[in-house]
Amino acid sequence: MTSPAAPAAPDLSVSVAGIQLKNPVIAASGTFGYGIEFEDVVHLNKLGGFVVKGLSAQPMAGNPPPRLYETPAGMLNAIGLQNIGARAFVDEKLPKLRQIKNIVVFANVFGYSREDYERTIEILNEGEDIAAYELNVSCPNTVAGGIQFGSDPRALDEVVNTAKRVSRRPLIVKLSPNVTSIALMARVAQEAGADAISLVNTFLAMAIDPETRKPRIANVTAGLSGPAIKPIALRMVYDASRAVNIPVIGMGGISTAADIVEFMLAGASAVQIGTASYWDPVATEKIAGELETWCAERRIPRVAELTGGMVTE
Repeated sequence: MTSPAAPAAPDLSVSVAGIQLKNPVIAASGTFGYGIEFEDVVHLNKLGGFVVKGLSAQPMAGNPPPRLYETPAGMLNAIGLQNIGARAFVDEKLPKLRQIKNIVVFANVFGYSREDYERTIEILNEGEDIAAYELNVSCPNTVAGGIQFGSDPRALDEVVNTAKRVSRRPLIVKLSPNVTSIALMARVAQEAGADAISLVNTFLAMAIDPETRKPRIANVTAGLSGPAIKPIALRMVYDASRAVNIPVIGMGGISTAADIVEFMLAGASAVQIGTASYWDPVATEKIAGELETWCAERRIPRVAELTGGMVTE
């Protein structure tokens, strides 16, 4: 009597903005360097992809220290978008990444004016094997008096239109959670030409040392990430996914396979993992493996079927 065949391994592949990913796990910008730094720690080709830290037209030194502070359920950061600049990335980092087979590289882009975004993307257009651009719109628009691009519908529309006009690659818009209506901002991004949206970026927060009476972060305010923000991020992904018909990439406090499933059920096609890499540098790879096991144990043939699958009755 022959033994029954073992069940087929679940299909973890997903598609985002026409880009095929082997699984829905993407390492988030600002937590994974330029990817090369993790090559000896993580098997990069076992991830769905990774987003390099934010790139600007010119190199930036970032904020003075202290720039990081651990909270009871997360982390504050005010790095100040320190980076080597788009030109150095294309000339120095990208050639090394291109030597690694079967990886998907996303380039995060930011600026303080529409012209900044435009120039950065034009430089990155010269590079090869960048899958897409992720537009960080949580930056102050210096031309408009410092209001964030991602918190003003008109500013968001203008910067996405500008980026879309010059981009030679799919455009993912990374939305700020520091808004009244995430659904509205998601629709604005879509109508301006976004091929996908990712959310949420960090929540504006702060901490004070009661002994010294000084802020824990030199910049005073900072971005809060980690498990503390997950329930709010999950709700925002749910709201945004119902407002648009382009793919949504969810993020915010993901540290287990079950967290990924929650975000996908809420409407995400893929996820990004960030802060978890600080307490465990191999977190992204581990969680991707856990997701395969989770699906296999529950006989879920395709992980993509989870997207938008929350049951409300």
